[in-house]
Amino acid sequence: MDIETVGDRALGGMAVQVFDPVADYAELMGQLFDFDAIRALFAGGFRMKFDAMHAVTGPYATAILEDILGAPEGTVMNGVPLEDFGHGHPDPNLVHAHDLVEIMFGAQAPDFGAASDGDGDRNMILGRQFYVTPSDSLAVLAANATLAPGYAAGLKGIARSMPTSAAADRVAAALGIKSYETPTGWKFFGTLLDAGLATLCGEESFGTGSDHVREKDGLWAVLLWLNVLAKRRQPVADIVRGHWAEYGRNYYSRHDYEGIDTAAANGLMDHLRGLSLKGGQAGRLHRRLQRRFRLHRPGGRIGQYQAGHPHRLRGRLPRGVPPVRHRDRGRHAPRLYRALRARRRQAWP
Repeated sequence: MDIETVGDRALGGMAVQVFDPVADYAELMGQLFDFDAIRALFAGGFRMKFDAMHAVTGPYATAILEDILGAPEGTVMNGVPLEDFGHGHPDPNLVHAHDLVEIMFGAQAPDFGAASDGDGDRNMILGRQFYVTPSDSLAVLAANATLAPGYAAGLKGIARSMPTSAAADRVAAALGIKSYETPTGWKFFGTLLDAGLATLCGEESFGTGSDHVREKDGLWAVLLWLNVLAKRRQPVADIVRGHWAEYGRNYYSRHDYEGIDTAAANGLMDHLRGLSLKGGQAGRLHRRLQRRFRLHRPGGRIGQYQAGHPHRLRGRLPRGVPPVRHRDRGRHAPRLYRALRARRRQAWP
């Protein structure tokens, strides 16, 4: 049976439809974003680089960015999907997307850079000589989402995973909408999306998405950034710094410890749960909050503790379970200080 040509087929008593997923996806993105504004941005000399990392987003990015939106040929790099990802590791971060990072921090850097991963659900965002953390990216997109036609009516809510910084919470407080904190795992966002309680979701591991699909979507996030840039006509760095000035800034870091014996990792977590840190000092920093995160599921059920303190165990790797350490330090914008103090964040509907 011909599966290369778009159209309807018959196979025995079964009807088979062959369709072009790139065309379907591009049509949906055209409904969500102002393609005319983005097209005008490129026509005015705006330059970007998108690293598809020889993974699945290559054909989608080439069709949308270069063919539909008019970005110059070559905007998409590593755009041909390969079984071995071109001997690379398709993880959109500063280490594995090093070719893109070198371009964006070089003397002739374009205006905007982005990368997506092996299955296209994660993204990294860069400006000229400027890196946008995933936590800040979620917050900036939430604050500017109404610039895109698909979100012009406003957001229902914002959701983030527990290890993700509270930057998005600040935006939710300013917008007067709810913010939700979930365990790690997109399935928990799915519950909120299904219930119509959240519009944007994100996690510190470079995943961002909305209610257009029940999953994170790397190229969608890149297109939303382009929509914001097309409307605001400011460099990425200026948009992010302006965001910090208006909403406050969260200083956030993550430290992964790989290859640790599982028993030792569990022992460390048990030790951390027994510490009492609230109210103490760490240099000039005051420890304001110490808690053990729990998931309050719909229906009143309470899930197991995710972690004690800002630490968690994650994954199941052959060499053991790596603890991940998170720190989140906030600096308030003056106009939001009272609102944030008075507001109690919603952990789950």
